[in-house]
Order: sequence, then structure tokens, then C-alpha cells
Amino acid sequence: MAPERSRPGKVIAVHLNYLSRAAERGRTPSHPSYFLKPSTSVTLGDGTVARPAGTELLAFEGEIALVMGRAARSIDPSEAWSFVGGVAASNDFGVYDLRYADRGSNLRSKGGDGFTPLSSTVLDAAVLDPAELRVRTWLNGELVQQGRSDELLFPFAQLVADLSQLVTLEPGDVILTGTPAGASVARPGDVVEVEVDALSGPSTGRLRTTVVEGSKPLAPWGAEPRVDDQQRIEAWGSAALAGLPEPFELTDERRARLAGVSTATLSSQLRKRGHDAVSIDGLCSTRPGESLVGRARTLRFVPFRKDLFAVHGGGHNAQKRAVDSLRPGDVLVIEARGERGTGTIGDILALRAQVLGAGGVVTDGGVRDLAAVAALDLVTYHAGGHPAVLGRRHVPWDTDVTIACGGATVQPGDVIVGDGDGVLVIPPDLVDEVVADAIVQEDEERFIALQVEAGSGVDGLYPMDATWRERYENWKDNHEVPK
Repeated sequence: MAPERSRPGKVIAVHLNYLSRAAERGRTPSHPSYFLKPSTSVTLGDGTVARPAGTELLAFEGEIALVMGRAARSIDPSEAWSFVGGVAASNDFGVYDLRYADRGSNLRSKGGDGFTPLSSTVLDAAVLDPAELRVRTWLNGELVQQGRSDELLFPFAQLVADLSQLVTLEPGDVILTGTPAGASVARPGDVVEVEVDALSGPSTGRLRTTVVEGSKPLAPWGAEPRVDDQQRIEAWGSAALAGLPEPFELTDERRARLAGVSTATLSSQLRKRGHDAVSIDGLCSTRPGESLVGRARTLRFVPFRKDLFAVHGGGHNAQKRAVDSLRPGDVLVIEARGERGTGTIGDILALRAQVLGAGGVVTDGGVRDLAAVAALDLVTYHAGGHPAVLGRRHVPWDTDVTIACGGATVQPGDVIVGDGDGVLVIPPDLVDEVVADAIVQEDEERFIALQVEAGSGVDGLYPMDATWRERYENWKDNHEVPK
């Protein structure tokens, strides 16, 4: 029997729980994680929600809400559903402008008054199949979200049992179980509707919430609204919906074009644009005949200190987290301060990177188990081999931050290109023009090499004067030039 309606004692929300949402976000958690919403954020039934004055990004997330029917503490997943009294429709509103202020806890960004509408109708959990529920969301009458409970990363029973290990779930408590792909931004005047139903049974009906503009700006004694393009993309769900240019993507075509030109030529083109300090120096490759192209992911080591290593060196430390988070095509770039007196990666972690589809590894420190690493199908640039483990010289400290490697600054997302001459860091916004000009340069140099081979001197030819330039243009008209 569904529980009577009243304001819940607590509202617990799951950060990420639908396969479609995980794909949209580009990450899949290994276990559920949660945040609390104040009970004062709850409104029952249709109503309004105010976008705080001075903010831009009020996002909606349609969700299936579980309403606890009886107290649960330290229960097993096999019995967890029997503790759920009812199922409601909910909307997990949040202001992205305030995410920076309390990321993770979400207190201000998702805890505002009215930010958790719950449907007036609560379906009796006892007559529902928890694997056969559906949530749908409409924005101004257009269906924008749809998800089924059999698509969850973590089923309802797992959530209830997991939370009950440490938290007593009391009757009336609400668990928001995550949102599917398609969550986006609502503006004043927009109407957001959420419905939860059994695929062949009862429905909550549509929970209708109208967005209005708040009247009172946030005062300066707390965090004030702050927004950037990344927040806009995450709130809207895509750059296109946010009205922004699509972020740089290292497509297969771009990879092929980068791999088709030498780092020597790319270096020349970068220098013409004022980028002289973009080579990662002093390294050699385990596979010198192969090229390396990928997006940078970064790992930073700090100098060894016994007390810091005791805290940060063991377990699933920053080094292991960095490797485990690699995606296909990523290049792990490691800041080791040029310290060659220990290994910064060994055969097991390098194998893990290869299995995950990483493009390669670049470290200005040593490599442990060098022969085994060299035998992998993973291009690894390094400063030399060394048998010692991390704790001799390094503490694994941070991931996906701006680092220095081999004299070059590397940021996550930079494009890394390597061949037998070395490794370059290319800012993403320069890739297309640099590659286009590099292809032209190599075509010109192919013509010059043919003339030198035929006996011509280099005076006036290299670089080409007007006469040789005209001859080149005539030659080019009769030869295939790479695109």
C-alpha cells in the first residue's frame, strides 16, 4: 500500500544511474554514489519552480522516485523492494551556475526550495514489477527524455540495500534513482512534465512544473552565479543545444591526417605560429617505427616524501586511477620532472592501458619492466629504463591537470603526436590549419627533393624563389597532391 503523503524526512539522490546518461556523460561509475536534497526542496504535485535571479542554467531531470514504506536498516537486496511503499514521478531541478560552489554535495545547486517536485499520485510498489517501470519527460509538450528501469546501472533493490548499510531509511523517505539521457535546460515560461508508469499498468500521470523567474538576486556573502561554456554544454546536453560550436573531436580523419605528416613538418608549422616550446624533449620510443596520435590525459608525480607517500602512494592511487580512466585513443602523459631514477609505469599498468585501447604513454621519467613494455602494442615514449618502483623518487599526486613533461606544458585534451623524431603537443584549435599547411609543405619538399635528386643545387630552390615556385605549380598540376 502506498504511504500517506507528507514532506519526507530526507531525500537521497543518485548521481548517475542510466546507461544512456552514462554514455552521454562519457563515464560509467563502478558503484552508486549519492547526494542529499533538503526536505524543504520538495513540493507535492503541480506547481512552479523559480530560476534564481541572475542565473542562466536551470536544468531539469525527470526521475523515478522511490518512497519508503517501512524502516530499512542493513537489509539484503533480495528483500529490499518489500521495504519500498510507493513510486512517484519527480523532477530533480538544479542550477548549473552554482555547481562550482559545492560540487559533489550539490546543496545549493540542487537544494533550493521547490527544486524537487513529487507527483501527487504515488503508485503502490507492492503491485509493481521494479524492472518494468518507465519515466518520461516533456518540455513544452515535446518528449525529451525516456528511460526504463531495466536500463539502470544499479537496480532499485541495490540502491535501497546499499544505502541501508549505514543509513536508516525511514517511512516517507525518498530516493531519486537517476535520470536518463536528454536532461536539459528550462527557461522562465517553460513547462516541464514528468510521468512514471508501469509498461502495462498504472501511471502517476504527468507532474507539471512551470518555470518562473526569481525576483531576488543571490547576495555576495555566498557563492554567486558562475557559468562557462563547459557548464552550458553539460546543462543543455550538447554544444548544439547550447548554441555553441561543437568541441574539438579527434576524428579518424584528423588522426589519419596527423599520422600522415612528420613531427618535423608539424614543428615547422607550429613555429610559424609562435609555438616554439611544444616538443617533449629527451625521450625515446619503445616502437620507433610507429607514429603516435591521441588526446592527452595527464598524471602528475611530486617528489618523494615519506609521510605523503604513506597517504597517497598505496591503494588505488592517482597513478592507477589515471590508467583505469583511459579511453580508446587517449595518450597518458606523465610529469616526472625528468627524474629517471625510478619507473613511472611498468608492464602491468601499461598492459591495462593497452587493453583499454589507449593510444600510448609519454613520460619524462623511467619505465619499469622496459622489455615487457616494449613488447606491447602500445607506443611508449620514456627517458630510460629503471628497475625501481615509484616510492624511491615519486608520490602519485594528481590526474587530468595541467602538467610539465619534457620541457613542454601539456593540458588534458591537447593533441599529442609522435614519431621517430620525437613528440609534439598541439593545441586543439590549431590542429586543422597546422595539418593543412603541413601537407602542403611536405608536398613542396617532395618536389624539392626530386629536383635535388636530379642534380639541382639548393640556391633558389630551397626555399623556392619565384622561378622555382612557378615550376612547382606546373609540376603540381600534373601530380596527385594529398588532401
